[in-house]
Amino acid sequence: MSRFENKVVLITGASSGIGEATAYVFAREGAKLFLVARREEKGEAVASRIRAEGGTAVFHRADMADRKQIGDMVAACVAHYGGLDVAFNNAGIDGAFNVDTPDHSEDIWDDLLAINLTGVWMCMRHQIPAMLARGGGSIINMASMAGVKGFPGSSGYAASKFGVVGITKAAALEYAQRGIRVNAVCPAVIRSEMADRVFGTDEKDNEDQAGSWHPMNRIGEPEEVADVVLWLASDQASFVTAETIKIDGGLGA
Repeated sequence: MSRFENKVVLITGASSGIGEATAYVFAREGAKLFLVARREEKGEAVASRIRAEGGTAVFHRADMADRKQIGDMVAACVAHYGGLDVAFNNAGIDGAFNVDTPDHSEDIWDDLLAINLTGVWMCMRHQIPAMLARGGGSIINMASMAGVKGFPGSSGYAASKFGVVGITKAAALEYAQRGIRVNAVCPAVIRSEMADRVFGTDEKDNEDQAGSWHPMNRIGEPEEVADVVLWLASDQASFVTAETIKIDGGLGA
């Protein structure tokens, strides 16, 4: 039997990049997927591909800046599948980079905290009771290397991601004896639409500029993050909680 047979897995930001790649690896392991994103057409395409390949997936549109939509999202997942076992709170925005702290836009700051931090908190606020009703579960939050290491020009993004690390640790300790494990992944630069926005769409420029930051001299692939998320959600990581796993090609060494 596959590792996630009959397990219900909710993934936010599932329409592209790391979220999409993670959806595919869970599908191959037999999970019942509840995929969430703002972009309905792209999200439906991911769910359709999974179903076409024999997997189980539905798409639900929700905006992580809208607290009511987050609550409705978890309720819809539980209503559709009967419960929730795993959540990957992946959705997020990049905001502004290469901007000194005094020059950071207030509007972008507010958006970063609303989606990247408050959105993750609201997801857990609804996911944890749903998992307790099943006897436990696993939550993986999307942080970043910018949540464990300082980078100039990224104060808003850093604030949101350091916050994700903090609430991950706090929630993990709160539920360590109640069957819910909570961890975070901290990728460096990963091939994605976000990387394209920050570094440009030219693949060689991405490799030369962003790749050179990493001791492995390349950027990461979405599947390399997805595999870590899958492991953290699995019984193979049953004694792992409150951790922030760096996926960074050695950048944080």
